[in-house]
Amino acid sequence: MQRLTDTLKTWKYRIVSRRELMDLDAHMLRDIGLTDLEAQSEASKPFWRA
Repeated sequence: MQRLTDTLKTWKYRIVSRRELMDLDAHMLRDIGLTDLEAQSEASKPFWRA
């Protein structure tokens, strides 16, 4: 049961963080070392893929 809970938490984290990534402008992305293309690529992944 704990493993299922951990998996669900991980998926939720990915959903939220990928949505937030799309809200960053080009300057903020540069600050974290990503290009627009890299951010789009990461944000377009399904939540179950790392």
